[in-house]
Amino acid sequence: MATNLKNKKVLITSGPTWVPIDNVRVISNTASGKTGILLANKFAQKGCKVTLLLGPVEPSGLNDLVKLKRFSLFNELNDLLKRELNKDYDIVIHAAAVSDFKPRSVSNKKISSQVKNLKLILEPTPKIINSLRKLKPRSYLAGFKFEPGMQAGKLIKEGRKLVKEAALDCVVANTSRKKRYSAYFVESKKIYGPFLSKPKMADNLVKLIGRKCAGN
Repeated sequence: MATNLKNKKVLITSGPTWVPIDNVRVISNTASGKTGILLANKFAQKGCKVTLLLGPVEPSGLNDLVKLKRFSLFNELNDLLKRELNKDYDIVIHAAAVSDFKPRSVSNKKISSQVKNLKLILEPTPKIINSLRKLKPRSYLAGFKFEPGMQAGKLIKEGRKLVKEAALDCVVANTSRKKRYSAYFVESKKIYGPFLSKPKMADNLVKLIGRKCAGN
């Protein structure tokens, strides 16, 4: 099967997002960005023109051929991604660990550490992944769904739900149970996997996307 990806334009998001509490503090998550860096390197090795939108983590080991753009805040990623999606990309992989909630109100100055019983009211953030298909109707779109400790059957079900909701070509439904990583590629009608390490996941995802872009 043909898997030639040379000169394909690839956009990848990765890493955590921040949402502010006040003008110096944020809520974040523990995402490392390593998955996106791994994928960016794999696609670059195939001759793709890769742009990586990376959150506030170190870009350790990133191939020099990858074009790197940075964000920290949720709103920065949202705005940056919309600008990038006005460009011509063949493949979009949304692997960033996007904040699901944000404070309803944000203080414009540092909240005093003397405040007792501070209460934060959180509200959902907009689902960035649900906007991708409208902005890129002809591109290959892949998303990530991470659910720690989830069993395979339920994980695949969650992946298929996201495929439908966001009109994606593929969701990488992945989990970590007892420190063991596993991932499935979930399409509307097919499932691939499990892949039991991030390097194996990345290798096989690049192969899958190569076949799909070649029409196989």
